[in-house]
Amino acid sequence: MKEVTFTISEKSFVLEGEVISAKMDKTVVVKVTRILKHPVLGKTIKRFKKYKAHDEQGSAKCGDWVEIVGCRPLSKTKHMVLSRVLRTSR
Repeated sequence: MKEVTFTISEKSFVLEGEVISAKMDKTVVVKVTRILKHPVLGKTIKRFKKYKAHDEQGSAKCGDWVEIVGCRPLSKTKHMVLSRVLRTSR
């Protein structure tokens, strides 16, 4: 099997979020939530985005909080790598 290496530079962006799906082989779906203020009303709003991240060892399970890092495109929709598991689910 071909060895896959990832170079993480200082320009790579780091995000953290919750794993919402770990059903694919070597891929997890991470939900990253951000909080912002409405420009007119000033009300706090939650927005989220789902990222597919590469998980070589399969260490992340559904419900875990993880840190993901941007890398080169690995497939059509996957351009992040799982950096570490911050907190495991109960």
